Amino acid sequence: MPNEAFSNISTWVFDLDNTLYPAGACLFPQIERKMTDWVMRNLGLDEASADALRHGYWQEHGTTLAGLMSGHDIDPSDFLAFVHDIDFSGLSRDNALAHRIAALPGRRIVFTNADTLYATRVLERRGLSGLFDAIYGIEEAGYLPKPRRDAFDCIVRLDGFDPGRGAMFEDDPRNLLEPHRMGMRTVLVAPEPLVEDHIHHNTGDLRDFLDRLAAG
Repeated sequence: MPNEAFSNISTWVFDLDNTLYPAGACLFPQIERKMTDWVMRNLGLDEASADALRHGYWQEHGTTLAGLMSGHDIDPSDFLAFVHDIDFSGLSRDNALAHRIAALPGRRIVFTNADTLYATRVLERRGLSGLFDAIYGIEEAGYLPKPRRDAFDCIVRLDGFDPGRGAMFEDDPRNLLEPHRMGMRTVLVAPEPLVEDHIHHNTGDLRDFLDRLAAG
């Protein structure tokens, strides 16, 4: 991986779920289960219908929450509090990852479709607290989710960074399309590499990627 590809980067933007921790920690399956439960309880659907609605809204709107807000005018704070009330015991500290993130030159931020309270709890469990200059949750983006362009525009305005000098790390390939269009360098953090024009780099292990980046 050519170090020069990142030589102009001054802002490092990280997704949270399945990016700053490995998917094997199994947090998101818990959240999906809670989302299905919420839909069942509040919309009066059976489990199969609720799960299909959850997944369909995720595909169409970027997040299940965005679909529920659009189609059912729900209170996002109630939904987020319920679905993020999960077991965090699958998360462990990663001191090596913390060291690599701390060594990145410039500004480091988190941008997640989860809320900021949940993000803070995840970072604490991973030993990554205090490493980021800002944490932007879905509420800071006005409940506009990735992959929408206006969600990214909102965070760029709030943080004031130049997208042309930014790098985005993300596990969902569709969430890298707009950062690519904005001029950011994009890194897909996923078990399987994906060859797409809007993905500059692939890695199955963020810590290993940052190790290789530091080594040049």
